Amino acid sequence: MSADAEPTADDAEDTAEVAAAAQGARDAAGHPLVVQDLRKTFGGITAVDGASFSVEEGSLTGLIGPNGAGKSTTFNCITGVHTPTSGSVTFRGNDITGMAPHQIARQGLVRTFQIARELPDMTVLENMMLAPQGQSGERLSHAILPGLRDGVVAEEEELLERAWQQLEFFEIDHLAEEYAGNLSGGQRKLLEMARALMTDPSMVLLDEPLAGVNPTLEEKLLDRIHELRERGNTFLFVEHDMDVIMDNCEHVIVMHQGRVLAEGTPEQVTSDERVVEAYLGGDV
Repeated sequence: MSADAEPTADDAEDTAEVAAAAQGARDAAGHPLVVQDLRKTFGGITAVDGASFSVEEGSLTGLIGPNGAGKSTTFNCITGVHTPTSGSVTFRGNDITGMAPHQIARQGLVRTFQIARELPDMTVLENMMLAPQGQSGERLSHAILPGLRDGVVAEEEELLERAWQQLEFFEIDHLAEEYAGNLSGGQRKLLEMARALMTDPSMVLLDEPLAGVNPTLEEKLLDRIHELRERGNTFLFVEHDMDVIMDNCEHVIVMHQGRVLAEGTPEQVTSDERVVEAYLGGDV
């Protein structure tokens, strides 16, 4: 186009597309998780009603709200347990809306559950070894053909080393040969976190990781979360204990009746009158 040529509608459209792509790349770089107008209904009940928020790279972000606010349903929609009725979930610039949980995990986004979901009749170490996806030994040909079997053995040795490293990191390596069903509630939470990290995620969604955990294990788990954040992991953290959220998260999202009511620093959230009324009951 010459310097004197008038821009056409196509030129404007192309420019808008380029700008949108650039903005999307910036959003993906600075905010790996972007939830937009998320809605989930169950029959006539609306559990999530147009929630929108994003999570900053390398942050420990808290998601709070009264019972029934839609926090766990939002987690389930993000991680593929539920398919959203409408809206979108984007992770690192990729639309993951409606993907299956294992497909989302392959993107580097994993979650823990309010009630730990260990395999009780397998040892702690066996639980750890099952976590990584796409293992060569899962294919029959790799397990029985001599030319491929050596690769399977090498891969399993590498995974075993990683499993021990994670167990040592969470200080439960002494329980490696114990059946997972024999662990205490707090130990199961530590195992679930360690197992999630075996998938090498960049972001972890924690659904009430401290529920049922004694104070000693709670402190240990929080220390590990902060250390992992310092290593580059990003966390979105649902927890009912307000002190835990306010003391450990630099950004807080408040949900109420399926929507995002407020968000900001802990200080901003606790001074917001809408939050005080909806969630804190006036006791700040």
